[in-house]
Amino acid sequence: MMLFTLKNHPFPVEAFFRRSLVLTFAAPKEELERLIPECLQLDTFQDRWAFIAVAMVDTTGLRPKGFPRAFGSDFFLIGYRVFVRYTTVAGKRLRGLYILRSETDSRRMEYLGNLFTHYRYSTTDIQLDGDSIRSERSGLAVEISTDGKEALDPGGGGEVPLPVGSPFADWAAARRYAGPLPFTFTYEKSSGKVLIIEGVRENWEPRPVKVDRYRVDFIGQLQLNQVRLANAFVLENIPYHWKKGRTELWRP
Repeated sequence: MMLFTLKNHPFPVEAFFRRSLVLTFAAPKEELERLIPECLQLDTFQDRWAFIAVAMVDTTGLRPKGFPRAFGSDFFLIGYRVFVRYTTVAGKRLRGLYILRSETDSRRMEYLGNLFTHYRYSTTDIQLDGDSIRSERSGLAVEISTDGKEALDPGGGGEVPLPVGSPFADWAAARRYAGPLPFTFTYEKSSGKVLIIEGVRENWEPRPVKVDRYRVDFIGQLQLNQVRLANAFVLENIPYHWKKGRTELWRP
């Protein structure tokens, strides 16, 4: 119980995202239900598709909110998250993410992340080369095109095609599944407590991009039979902060 409390985001945190590339994968909802705790529901599309986001974020200045920039940590994050919904005790429906796994190129971030969060951090190798991101240890390689052909008008689709097999008909629908989302959830089954972390963002303008090549071994390890790439978005220069975590007792 004491360890759970320490890891419950005990203070607000702020950071700056230099760049965030998010690939969202779709699979039939029946295949993803086993990945989330009983207190959460999948955030589905057309009551058929559920989603996992792979977020690759170049982060700077992560620190307790209000602390000088010198106290901040700079690191690269790879996060694997399921799109979910949670209904509070008061009956409010919240839309957010459930963390499956987090990877970073900073051992300091691994230590602090596992001390103050439930995000399951591990250290990995990460190489950045323009629009290419690679990690040999994690079995991840992503190459995108950002040659001026981004779909700047998500409603119109622009010049970037949706990934082949995407369940979305257009970028307007796909944009609803461009993380991060306002909330992140953690569940302690033994106590029945749900931890709710609210994020606050600025300059939120996700731009659809074309994925030329990708390899994400973690998705393959989940053994999903009908998984496919659904969308890909880039965001840049995003001030972000997380409020102090709050808990409540889940009532089935």
